[in-house]
Amino acid sequence: MTEVLRRGRASLAFSFFAQGAAFALLVTRIPAIQNRYEVSDALLPVFLAAVPILAGVGSVSTEQLVKRIPPSRVLRWSQPVVLLALLGVGAGRGMAELGVALAVFGLAVGALDASMNMLGVSLQRTYGRSIMLSFHAVYSLGGIVGASLAWVGAHWHLALWVSYLPVVAVLLPAVLVGSRWYVDRGAEDGEAEHGEAEEAESGGGGTGVVFKVLLPLCLVMTFAYIGDSTVSNWSAKYLQDVLGSSEQLATVPYNVYMVTTLLGRAIGDFGVRRFGAAAVVRLGALVAAAGFAVVAVAPGAWVGMLGFTLVGLGLCVLVPQTFAAAGRLFPGASDAAIARLNIFNYVGFLIGSPLVGALGDAWTYRGAMVVPMVLVLVTLVYARSFAAQPDRYGGGHERPRTADVGRGSNGL
Repeated sequence: MTEVLRRGRASLAFSFFAQGAAFALLVTRIPAIQNRYEVSDALLPVFLAAVPILAGVGSVSTEQLVKRIPPSRVLRWSQPVVLLALLGVGAGRGMAELGVALAVFGLAVGALDASMNMLGVSLQRTYGRSIMLSFHAVYSLGGIVGASLAWVGAHWHLALWVSYLPVVAVLLPAVLVGSRWYVDRGAEDGEAEHGEAEEAESGGGGTGVVFKVLLPLCLVMTFAYIGDSTVSNWSAKYLQDVLGSSEQLATVPYNVYMVTTLLGRAIGDFGVRRFGAAAVVRLGALVAAAGFAVVAVAPGAWVGMLGFTLVGLGLCVLVPQTFAAAGRLFPGASDAAIARLNIFNYVGFLIGSPLVGALGDAWTYRGAMVVPMVLVLVTLVYARSFAAQPDRYGGGHERPRTADVGRGSNGL
């Protein structure tokens, strides 16, 4: 069983890595995508907004899918679709083809993100200690690799499909092979979860009450992704258009952001074990807000990159701990809680990207950076929701459950 857990954790970590690389390759080349398809500045926010909307649809669909099939199977087939859609973004010839590729990318990403975090929370519960930040750290590592490859593509003026094809050719077979070792909950645990969900509903803990409990985490997720989408979608344009950097240098902030995110998440689990999730979340919110303040007043590109560095160091702990907190709050219905919470990932992107663009056009992009700063600070109000919650065993921490590792994704 130890070997099953190790392989399951390693294969899931690789999925996080592949998704980080794919997403970074998309968002860091937004200026190049805009130029290739001649997308106007007015139309660009529409394309950016369509992806999170469809991803939210994909996440909602995943909540229903995992009632019939294990999350591992959803992840196994959604990840290759994401990679192929990325290639489609680079290989299209017209705006219609770009729209189709981004639509497929969005739907598949919603299913991928939800199922990936379901498996991560399940494994963390089995381990009995904080490991979610380590998965998201590997995602950040993938983002670094993807952003670095995007820099190479911009430096050598490579066509988008030339940049994307080698990555897809390597990652696609690798994720398919690795998916053999995903670890789902065991059948006994699934039956227990189903029974507890029914009991909660019959006892007055219906959907409205559950959402009320989940709402603070939904808000934190939204605010975190407004900040994250500001960096991923606008950092390149901000450096290039506001701070006067070159196109080549404009790809660096996201890379730096992912490096600090990686560092923060690599040590974050130790901080959670030592000081508790609530304290780590409070510190992260303060550091991220300070980073946005630096970006807003930066006199040049290098100071701007320092600001994005602080943003990454602060935001990096919020999202993994939000998923983990949902798993603690709803130990008998964690898959449903995570799927619903994951929707607010895309709500944050949906609000963040157009909001920053609209404020930048109507006011200034410097002023627009104040908005995510304020919203991240609001996270402090909800930090108590991350405190350890009593689970069904009566303790403040979840104990490992052998049923969680009773079978792998192949049902054995």
